[in-house]
Amino acid sequence: MLADLVLKNRSHRRFYQKHGVDLKTLEDLVDMARLSASGGNLQPLKYIVSSDPEKNALIFPHLTWATFLEDRPGPDEGQRPSAYIIILGDTEISQSFGCDHGIAAQTIMLGATERGVGGCIIGTIQRENLRTSLEIPTRFDILLVLALGRTKDTVAIERVDASGNTRYWRDDKKVHHVPKRSIDDIIIR
Repeated sequence: MLADLVLKNRSHRRFYQKHGVDLKTLEDLVDMARLSASGGNLQPLKYIVSSDPEKNALIFPHLTWATFLEDRPGPDEGQRPSAYIIILGDTEISQSFGCDHGIAAQTIMLGATERGVGGCIIGTIQRENLRTSLEIPTRFDILLVLALGRTKDTVAIERVDASGNTRYWRDDKKVHHVPKRSIDDIIIR
């Protein structure tokens, strides 16, 4: 059921790095995104997939992880993603990508969750450094990076408290707590 996938689909930031995600799975996930909605049906998105440890090592240093967890610059070696999907916007097709990359990212993440793979949608990227590392042509805007793998994280959804604080945190058992606003807080009646 879709609701179950949505609840399981959390942002994970620690992985079993040695448990790979095969290239076929990544291609299947991109194919799901390909079939999803696209503004004006322009389909301007392109993708770079990686399940190769050497290529992954070129991607990882250009990503910013969990900015609220100030003591963690990102997963340690051995806990890093075993795969990535980089979502690009092809400026030769369109100069604006609207929400296409958000739709694609969520579709991919739900498909990954269904397959027992977790991940994190990352938008804080050192784009020009990543472009240089992977030799990405300038015609492609780097929109998002999806980090994927078998997850080590336990994520607990909490209700936002009376203060309205939505900052996530990790407890001493490394459970990642994510406050969410209630349905009554978000529907304007």
